[in-house]
Amino acid sequence: MTRTSRVGEGLTVSRDDIENKLREIRGEAGEVAESGRNYAMIAAVATAVVVVAAAYFFGRRKGNKRSTVVEVRRV
Repeated sequence: MTRTSRVGEGLTVSRDDIENKLREIRGEAGEVAESGRNYAMIAAVATAVVVVAAAYFFGRRKGNKRSTVVEVRRV
């Protein structure tokens, strides 16, 4: 047994209509959320790669600045 109520000019809305529409909206929202998760994952991986690369290059530079250069001359 479904309840219906009259809306406007002879239009009826049943509980099943409302449930179906909510399921449709929920499905679309799920797709959008999944898409957002994919972009967030890509951004996180890209950020991690940039941080690791920066740490590597700055560490390399610091190592070159602190290393001692020994010059050997023969007499």
